[in-house]
Amino acid sequence: MLSSKGLVDYIKTLLPSNEEIGAAFRKEVPMYPELAIRELVANAIIHQDFSLIGTGPMVEIFDLRMEITNPGTPLVDPDRFLDSPPRSRNEALASFLRRVHICEERGSGVDKVVVQTELFQLPAPLFEVTGDHTRAILFAHREFKDMDKEERVRACYMHCVLRYVNREAMNNTSLRERLGVDIKNSAMVSRIIKLAIELTRIRPYDPDAGTKAMRYVPWWA
Repeated sequence: MLSSKGLVDYIKTLLPSNEEIGAAFRKEVPMYPELAIRELVANAIIHQDFSLIGTGPMVEIFDLRMEITNPGTPLVDPDRFLDSPPRSRNEALASFLRRVHICEERGSGVDKVVVQTELFQLPAPLFEVTGDHTRAILFAHREFKDMDKEERVRACYMHCVLRYVNREAMNNTSLRERLGVDIKNSAMVSRIIKLAIELTRIRPYDPDAGTKAMRYVPWWA
């Protein structure tokens, strides 16, 4: 069985990279955070439904995205991956993978994926259910101006949930910093927040608070 480093290193050899140019040097930087890859691959292994015949975990690499798919529908609503108590379809397998350091401590994986995408300022990951399978998608870096409304709202929701599980509330400033938007364009971030509220993805923590004091939490909080 591949070690955690060997497993991720093999996948990394298949991934494109970005070239970062400094004042006097060039260096190749990974397109996706290594920790995010490791957690999503481990989740695909741990949460696969062995009762489904002729299928298994799959990693697909495209020019601007990476998809990790496992057989089986999730045991919790994908909207609640970050805050729900952990539930494992294969706890013995999960325990083994934790012991050999292929995944992190129980229930922390998706949190770490979202944290890493925010640190790398990547579009928010997408979790979707297709038939009998669950798919996690990592996206390559894209400037804020190139993101569509759905991507911006998803980033807003994921950021709001991450802040909430860390006992913090999202505000315009935190979302602006997450998206890499200059302070002079704060109105653009306000429009994203307004759209996320209209789509019932987030809600004001205190609807009566003033504009500068306004904080937001996920719709289910």
